[in-house]
Amino acid sequence: MDELDRNIISLLGADARMSVATLARRLKVARSTVQTRLERLETTGMIAGYTLKLGEAARAGRLRASVLVNIEPRAQAGILIRLKNIPEVERVYTTSGRFDLLMQVAAPNTRALDDVLDQIGALTGVKSSESLIHLSTRLDRAV
Repeated sequence: MDELDRNIISLLGADARMSVATLARRLKVARSTVQTRLERLETTGMIAGYTLKLGEAARAGRLRASVLVNIEPRAQAGILIRLKNIPEVERVYTTSGRFDLLMQVAAPNTRALDDVLDQIGALTGVKSSESLIHLSTRLDRAV
């Protein structure tokens, strides 16, 4: 990946709807160059897809939390299968350090969030968990 690829990804990260012609104009390269680069970035998996990013207004009414989980040895596969059946679990990451898993969950209210946390804590193989409720987003550079 070179500087042009990084610039294409950066521009698309800010506006995934940007046309190839606009990308080419902003980057001062031929439209065919941008098209070829996009095809290669997609084929190699550097660009996995194009999506929208919800703003705060669309996320209003959803309470989000990060959940840090310690699990029993060799329990991860089974826990991940069961977590896929909990629709409030949006993301699950494996981690290094004190915790084995980090997940992002979303629920419409505190009662529903409490129920989800209870479900996670009751999963076979979960030793302990700690949750952090998201209050506000101060910086979001995620692409």
